[in-house]
Amino acid sequence: MGKIYSSISELAGHTPLLELKGYERELKLQARILAKLEFYNPNQNVKDRIAVHMIEEAERSGRLKKGDTIVDTTSGNTGIGLAAVAASKGYRCRIYMQAGVSSERTKSIEVFGGEVVDQGSIPEVVEAVAAAQGDYFAGVKALVEKVLVKEEHLVFLNQSGNPDNPRTHELTTGPEIWEDTDGEVDYFVAGVGTGGTITGVGRFLKEKKPEIKIIGVQPGPRETEGQPMPKAEEITGIHKYAGVPKEWVPKVLDTSVIDERMDISEEDSVRTARRLALTDGICVGKSSGTALYAATLLAARPENRGKTFVVLLPDSGLRYFSDGLFA
Repeated sequence: MGKIYSSISELAGHTPLLELKGYERELKLQARILAKLEFYNPNQNVKDRIAVHMIEEAERSGRLKKGDTIVDTTSGNTGIGLAAVAASKGYRCRIYMQAGVSSERTKSIEVFGGEVVDQGSIPEVVEAVAAAQGDYFAGVKALVEKVLVKEEHLVFLNQSGNPDNPRTHELTTGPEIWEDTDGEVDYFVAGVGTGGTITGVGRFLKEKKPEIKIIGVQPGPRETEGQPMPKAEEITGIHKYAGVPKEWVPKVLDTSVIDERMDISEEDSVRTARRLALTDGICVGKSSGTALYAATLLAARPENRGKTFVVLLPDSGLRYFSDGLFA
């Protein structure tokens, strides 16, 4: 009998690389763009990888035990992965969700029996964020120290500060890219959320090939006729890590692996995601459009003619229909 899997945890990772030939032709690019299609994970996003690894490491250490409830904060995808893995292992799961995410994300967590709590409904969190002038991590600290501490049998996995987050990508995503390209990769491009993906992949690829360029992408203003728009839009799943107070930067992000930062607007992200659906038949989310547009700008540089780019596309566009991505 062929290979039979016994748990959803075994299905995370080993996602394919696809050259975006239609996209390259339309934009007349003279470089190769290879997309790491993370929607091939069981819950259609890259965060399935860390959900499995963080939970299993917590089990191995004895921190997570039968009867415990898994808890974390998220903009959606990590929560979906955690809820699914928790369901498969018999744990309860509670996800504290950031505001402004698509309704599909909340519903996806609830499908797996997860409880979703709006962070904006918790006075201690709102007060802490306001006092810190918008610092998201001040809200997380308040959640842990003033709210979660009141309950027993809660295990806060803390994706933004958990070293098992980047370690997941150092063990899986990075090696997959290296093996599937036979080491023929010149650039790796990814959006920065918690920073776990770019940190782990960057560390692995830099060890294998020190001259490789690692590109970190964050939300930024769109330039129009040389004049930047005054305000950077929000892009779900991607956060600013440069030009913000140090305490706003996730603890797991190692900026030393990043060779160049690119600021991409929401408008360019949306347009790129829509274009990819038409050129290559691939439906991805807004953050994927952000990373791909950054790779496109780099690939268009004359000095990058003939170079190979790997761009990580974090999730499927199917969870963005309600927020107007493909309106």
